[in-house]
Amino acid sequence: MTGKLLAALLAGIFSFCLTNTSTAAQPPLIAAEAWQAYKDKFLDPSGRIVDDANGNISHSEGQGYGLLLSVLAGNPADFELIWAFTRTELLLRNDGLAAWKWSPGAKPHVTDINNATDGDILIAYALGLAGQQWKRRDYIAAGSNIARAILDKSVVQESGRALLLPGVTGFSARDREDGPVINPSYWIFEAFPVLDQLAPSPDWAKLRTDGVAIIRELRFGPKQLPSDWVSLKSPSRPAAGFPAEFGYNALRIPLYLVRGDVTDRELLTRLMRGTSGANGQTTTIDISSGTTKDNLPDPGYRIINHILACVVNKTALPADVKQFTPTQYYPSTLHLLGLSFVAAKQPECL
Repeated sequence: MTGKLLAALLAGIFSFCLTNTSTAAQPPLIAAEAWQAYKDKFLDPSGRIVDDANGNISHSEGQGYGLLLSVLAGNPADFELIWAFTRTELLLRNDGLAAWKWSPGAKPHVTDINNATDGDILIAYALGLAGQQWKRRDYIAAGSNIARAILDKSVVQESGRALLLPGVTGFSARDREDGPVINPSYWIFEAFPVLDQLAPSPDWAKLRTDGVAIIRELRFGPKQLPSDWVSLKSPSRPAAGFPAEFGYNALRIPLYLVRGDVTDRELLTRLMRGTSGANGQTTTIDISSGTTKDNLPDPGYRIINHILACVVNKTALPADVKQFTPTQYYPSTLHLLGLSFVAAKQPECL
């Protein structure tokens, strides 16, 4: 492994700017007891991460999150278990990407062969980190294959910008009258430096630059927020056929921004103010009216705006979000990603 690759992979966790290429193992950023609680609830013995709020299905996003969290927890055995399921049950397509959905009650279990690009990014990113951390060339090779497939199949150039299609099928200008359609929460900014080392291309840096610019520009409705699904056919607008909301997808956008070292105060403040409800709750928002759709008291959701307050104003996190107790798959995943970020980059807010 070259020194440049090693440094870049070390830098992958939260885009740290490292000045050496030490091979020392990285200390865990997720406490052992927190990871144990998470996997006791969501990691099936087969290696699949169970989405307990969605019919107990598994999907490429969940497998990618599980792989990333197991790296952050410093647990190679759990990583290998999750990777074995992912490799054998989801990497079934002929283009190197993962099928997005696996249903326990269906035969065959894969009920939709289309990919989900955020899941592919998470899987490749985690493989790159794990390959460096545990000196596994097979992980590096597998991550490289997926990263190249993302570039080949899911990254498109449109009006001078690099875009991520949410899936290979169904979102391009050829597939939809209002295409291309994007999901801004699929831009996982922290992953791009690692993917650039796995499959070198200037498109990774361009995806970062263009992705941040797009999110800045998506100012819909009274709250000036992006929607979960966006048509980029001029003028940009919430995509047809999807709820016009800053919803459960978009909740991840500010978390991915800060984890990727995007510290634009105006942008982060706008996202924080637009989704802050009563009693410190995070909210989903109806784009057209600006009204609240759901109040989200779960600490895994609430921690996101508290992290923004930490980054923007150095405000300490409240005690109840600093403690991890698993609830449901999605908010629990966001909770661990948030806590690991604060431990690594904003410890003064703990």
